[in-house]
Amino acid sequence: MTVSMRVMSAGDGYKYLLRTVAASDGDRSLSTPLTRYYNADGTPPGRWLGAGVATLGDGRISAGDHVSEAQLQLLVGMGRDPITGEPLGRAYPEYRTVAERIEARRSA
Repeated sequence: MTVSMRVMSAGDGYKYLLRTVAASDGDRSLSTPLTRYYNADGTPPGRWLGAGVATLGDGRISAGDHVSEAQLQLLVGMGRDPITGEPLGRAYPEYRTVAERIEARRSA
């Protein structure tokens, strides 16, 4: 078995989940034996959990509901409510690229 770890950041970090972890996802019965679960491709769909779930989406999300790709993009990718799209706190900072920082130093 091989295990790898990656840093997942706000913004485009959620795309890592969609490209790698969530590849080949599908609904699995809760009665599926663990051996079949671990031998199957992909990961079961994510579910909303925790006490804060009730504060999202004007109460339209319940603990245990599946997390959709669009909801993941809004929440992790954009820092917004996964249903209403309203901003949650401050916007993510935007940083200049390495090339832009080098160019700025050269210009100075």
